[in-house]
This record gives sequence, C-alpha cells and structure tokens, in this order.
Amino acid sequence: MRFDDLAGKVALVTGGARGLGYSLATALAGQGCTVALLDVLDTVTVSADRLAAEQHVETVGLVTDVTDPDSVQAAVDRVGEVLGVPQILVTAAGITVWNDSVDVPAAEWRRVMSVNLDGTFFAAQAFGRGLIDAGLPGSAVFVSSMSGLIVNVPQHQASYSASKAAVAQLARALAVEWAPHGIRVNAISPGYFLSDMTRHFTEQNPQLAAEWIARIPAGRMGEPHDLDGLVLLLASDVSSYLTAQNLVIDGGYTAL
Repeated sequence: MRFDDLAGKVALVTGGARGLGYSLATALAGQGCTVALLDVLDTVTVSADRLAAEQHVETVGLVTDVTDPDSVQAAVDRVGEVLGVPQILVTAAGITVWNDSVDVPAAEWRRVMSVNLDGTFFAAQAFGRGLIDAGLPGSAVFVSSMSGLIVNVPQHQASYSASKAAVAQLARALAVEWAPHGIRVNAISPGYFLSDMTRHFTEQNPQLAAEWIARIPAGRMGEPHDLDGLVLLLASDVSSYLTAQNLVIDGGYTAL
C-alpha cells in the first residue's frame, strides 16, 4: 500500500527503540517519512541507525524520558533542528504491570500512569505546540489498548487498563481542541500482539498464550505488521475527516 502524501514528512515515534514502536517507525519510513525515534533506552540511537540503513531514509534517535516534559520538549526541539517540524506522531511508549490491586504499591501505580498517560500527553503537547507555532497541520496516533475497553483475564492489571482508557479519552479531548489548527488526533486499541517482549513471554508461558488465543475469533495473536495499515491510514491525509476516534484492532476479541 502507498500513501504518497506521507513522503518527506517528519514522523516522531515514542517507544521507538524496539517492539511495536520500531515496527511502526519502519512502516512510516517505508512510505518515505523521515523518522525520529524517542526512547528511554540508550539503544535508540542504534535502532535509528538500523532503520536508516534498512529503509534509506534520514533518521535520528534520541534518549528521552517521556515522563519528563522538559526531556520531551528538548527532544522534539532537537528533531525540529535536525529533520524539521514533526507532522506525524505515534505514541508507542508504554509499560504494564500485573499485580493484585490490593497489593499494588502507590509507586507502581504512579509509574504505570506516568509512562502510559503522562508520557502520551507530554509527547502530544510538544508535538501540538510545534505544529501550532509553525502553522502546520498534523496527525497524532496514540497507542491505547483494548484493555481500556474490556477487562483482560486471567491477569490482573488495573493500572494498565485505567491508563489506556485515559489515553483514548485524551485523544478525543485533544482532537476537539486542536481541530481548528488542522491537527487530527486518534487512538488505536490493539489486542494481543506479538511484540518482541510478548513473544518471549508467550514462549515461556504457552498455557497462558493458548488461553488468550482461544478467546480471539481470528484464532491468532496479531503480528506487529498487522498495525501498519491502520496507522498509515491515520497518519495520511486520506483520512483527513477522521479524528477523535478510538479504533480497535484485536482480531475480534472485544466482540465476544
């Protein structure tokens, strides 16, 4: 699939050093975007170099703590200097913790909220600020989760579910606020996807993986590339009238 309007645009991907973030960055690079990867991992620079070599596009990798607004703003400013003002944002940085709610320490709860919700907001804030200052339109895609719509079982992860529900609502709020500036904001809510970390986990816990798959009408977990088409559509002007939505991509899991 080709979205010709994406060629030459600057895309910013948080959580881009590995996993779904890197996979989505690769999809954007394949459309001719220049890509900035932001991640707390210092391997983000290696990932950016690899992406540049594989896709033959200009990239930059910046070590960034999405929970720190100053760190995020400094990174977005640097991207503007090196690549230009980002017009596409994908917020893929996120964490999950499994724990019985009665045992969750306050610090653990705050950490999940800080990375998943605060991190999404600070990235969007810096992104939107840059676009408004430059008078440019743009598209932000927040990675929420089907866990923001349903309660996963058998694992207990209330903090993750709450944070991802908030991410989807944040997308709606910012979409309405920024619509006059030509900035669209949508969320995607993936189901069970085989990111690098999830694949490792399922290999170590095949019985749990089988239980998850048994609940998915499509009969399998998603592969990272299964997100490409949806994210590229949302990033492209082809979907210029699509904003303030939360699009679920879960193989039918939430239909049951």
